[in-house]
Amino acid sequence: MTEILNELGTYLATRRHECVIGWDVTHGELNVDVAPSNIRPFVDFLKTDPTSRFSTLVDITGVDYPERPKRFDVVYHLLSMYQNHRIRLRVSVREDEMVPSITPVHPSANWFEREVFDMFGILFSGHPDLRRILTDYGFRGYPLRKDFPTTGYTEVRYDEEQKRVVYEPVSLVQEYRQFDFMSPWEGAQYVLPGDEKTEAKA
Repeated sequence: MTEILNELGTYLATRRHECVIGWDVTHGELNVDVAPSNIRPFVDFLKTDPTSRFSTLVDITGVDYPERPKRFDVVYHLLSMYQNHRIRLRVSVREDEMVPSITPVHPSANWFEREVFDMFGILFSGHPDLRRILTDYGFRGYPLRKDFPTTGYTEVRYDEEQKRVVYEPVSLVQEYRQFDFMSPWEGAQYVLPGDEKTEAKA
């Protein structure tokens, strides 16, 4: 299988050298790095080329690397049911860079791209309806970015007096911040059930 994927990687790099930045086969899977501006024509080529025929878009997701100048990878997973091959495409982009939408090639990319936008804040140019899909209206921030606080920015609750849902800034009391759930690796000295038996023997 690795030999077949190597042949496919060489074929794609040769046929679409303007799109393919690099490729490799890792853990039995073909990974192709694609120039952001060429992602749409390259996906279209993969779908229509008789040798490839990657007709099914399985997923689109993002990966956050805050330490890199090109902070995000947009990752596309495609399946060729005709050739029984899978391929992973990676597009590296800066935080302020837009990625062309592939919805004209794969209409199912609509919701995938909205999810990536909602979770990572990556913008897709040419998307027909780019708005949040998993978080609520007025949500602040992008939950899957590594600098997003685990508590979030706002708390949502139903207020009995106002008879409506209210949004408030998250406020953690100091006791909650220090509560470690009797963690044995925090270094605190706890008296646990059964300790009195040891003292009695001594």
